[in-house]
Amino acid sequence: MLFIYRFLINLTIIFLPIIGIYRIIKGKENINSIKEKFGFYTKYNKGKLIWFHGSSIGEIMSVIPLIKELEKNKKINKILITSNTLSSSKIIPKFKFKKTIHQFYPIDSNFLVKKFLNHWNPSLCIFIESEIWPNMLYEIKKKNTPLILLNARITKKSFNRWNRFKEYSKSLFNKFNICLVQNKETAIYLSKLGCKNIKKIGNLKLCENKKIYDYKLNNFQKNFFKNKKVLLCGLSTHNTEEKFCINIFKSLKKKTNEILILIPRHINRVDEIIRELNQNRLVSHKHSIKSKINKNTKVYLVDTYGEAKKFVNLSNIVFQGGSLIPHGGQNPLEAVREGCLIIHGPNVQNFTEIYSFLNKEKISFEFKNINKAKKLIKSKINIKSNNKKIKIKLKKIGLNILNNTKNEILNYV
Repeated sequence: MLFIYRFLINLTIIFLPIIGIYRIIKGKENINSIKEKFGFYTKYNKGKLIWFHGSSIGEIMSVIPLIKELEKNKKINKILITSNTLSSSKIIPKFKFKKTIHQFYPIDSNFLVKKFLNHWNPSLCIFIESEIWPNMLYEIKKKNTPLILLNARITKKSFNRWNRFKEYSKSLFNKFNICLVQNKETAIYLSKLGCKNIKKIGNLKLCENKKIYDYKLNNFQKNFFKNKKVLLCGLSTHNTEEKFCINIFKSLKKKTNEILILIPRHINRVDEIIRELNQNRLVSHKHSIKSKINKNTKVYLVDTYGEAKKFVNLSNIVFQGGSLIPHGGQNPLEAVREGCLIIHGPNVQNFTEIYSFLNKEKISFEFKNINKAKKLIKSKINIKSNNKKIKIKLKKIGLNILNNTKNEILNYV
């Protein structure tokens, strides 16, 4: 099985220059990301280095509180974060870390993986959630470097996929020294897949990230929003979910001062969203344009990363994206901490425990169809949650998870 995988990866490399050019045109890559994925890295002065890898911005953001703690440890000279997406690379510099740098994850071919490991020579390798790259795992274990699966999450769907190749899967998952899991379901699945050392710690996304931006509105924004009422904020929306938000807004809007805020998960989709808004004859304004905002603007489109909190705070109700499509949902806690009520679709399986908790506390509400969503918004539009007890409870849970995770990692430093 490994031989077949390696053959296919090496075969794919032949076509990667063409794929790379296409992705640059689409705004999903840049020259720097392509160079690093092909093994051209930043110079590094040797020392004890801990390496974290997560696929995209969600996984990277989940470990930021942990990295802040690890930066205080004198034994650690450098922390390397790798990811696959441009969005995650842009967010890291905002934290102004002293020891931490970002690079793009290499293509998982034998040659490039070996080059990566020889260059960085990590003392500890930490993969976040469900990132499993066969060649990398094999090469890490050849070097006898400790390997951790952090904040691990395996769904039933992904378990069934791995379980089709049971022996091969076990040969991969048993390479982890320890798996720190989010929930009992993942612990059961990983045990069946061959992980030997499993500890249920909880979801790192419960740990609060302190702000990295100035969340004050600028003068243009203040003048625009002071007389506006935000009917709905669509947060971390995916393809087709903006259309849902637009339909909700158009059907509920009664006054001229009512507006919709859209914060897409992937800002490279902004042109596509604007076309949808134009087709619906809705005047929009992009946040990245720092100029006076047209008073007739009906949709404020946040097309930058890391500034969601500023605009979520303006709304009482947030539609949490990733829940109307088979994506599994997105983390709703940022909006909850701002005192917002959450409405969401049925696909939240990636955050089952969080949504169960929020539903029980009547902070989040699931809808099955657009009519149910309209009723929820009408009934909750003037309610600001701002439940201090919930915030305190979340903070306590998050801090406990953070400390336990840090202690487990330091056992391998």
